[in-house]
Amino acid sequence: MKTMKLGNQGLTVSRLGLGCMGMSDFYKGTGGASTEAESIATIHRAIELGVTFFDTADMYGPFKNEILVGKALEGKRDQVVLATKFGNQRTEDGKFLGVNGKPEYVKKCCEDSLRRLKVDCIDLYYQHRVDTTVSIEETVGAMSELVKEGKVKYLGLSEAAPETIRRAHSVHPISALQTEYSLWTRDPEQNGVFNTIRELGIGFVAYSPLGRGFLTGKFKSPADIPEGDYRRFHPRFQGENFNRNLKLVEKVSELAQKKGASDAQIALAWILAQGEDIAAIPGTTKRSRLEENLKALDVRLGQEDLLELEAAFPIGLTSGDRYADMSTVHH
Repeated sequence: MKTMKLGNQGLTVSRLGLGCMGMSDFYKGTGGASTEAESIATIHRAIELGVTFFDTADMYGPFKNEILVGKALEGKRDQVVLATKFGNQRTEDGKFLGVNGKPEYVKKCCEDSLRRLKVDCIDLYYQHRVDTTVSIEETVGAMSELVKEGKVKYLGLSEAAPETIRRAHSVHPISALQTEYSLWTRDPEQNGVFNTIRELGIGFVAYSPLGRGFLTGKFKSPADIPEGDYRRFHPRFQGENFNRNLKLVEKVSELAQKKGASDAQIALAWILAQGEDIAAIPGTTKRSRLEENLKALDVRLGQEDLLELEAAFPIGLTSGDRYADMSTVHH
């Protein structure tokens, strides 16, 4: 397993981590005893294979995912870097209440996360979304107090814009920025995010590196999306957008066949080729998928392959927004 430094504060993680969200929420087929057992087995297998970076958030489930991850990591805490997030406020029954970055809320969320995860310290604590009603200095100020108290080791932001990142970093060093990034979501290349974090020495964590499963080639028509799966309402998975995006994915499949790799491995290898300061956290509930994803580390994409993918997936060609409601991203 390759490891890397996230930021300049001493945080080291495996280049491929495991996003745990889908074990509890949003994708159909998640939840229930069988998923939980397989999810825990997947987390254990990931650790065996050298994955050290596990990502969750209080809102996943809501709250159930942290409990599941906590259960899976019992007795293995010292082998992993545990990342969780606060800021997307949800009720027990899953209703969204909006984004909250108030200092007192930050502290309450941290206490609740520590309890659910059954740990005394969170390795990487992210603000999940930027609260535009509270200054970033106030929110990060509260987060930095958690570091002083020993409840959190390193700080991160998610989906923040360059100016916000700068302001946050001036209050307390930010170790990681987590934002959606994949062949079909190239925003950080365009909006100054990569330039900013590289200038400041902040690491990058790519979430949804497989385009919520679309880039794996497993969806051939919208009918393949199970009932009750949130992707049914995702702009990129609907109607004409779906068909246009499918044509892009076919190019990934062609290269995968040529390389003797899976579509997912090509999509992940592409991300890792974009910079040594980038980690990716593909999610899965299955050990077989996990093993397949980790083999992306052995896929070598030459200059020609990268140019081929660039030609197939130029910036801006993906059809549809990356969320039905884009109001909470990039503040």
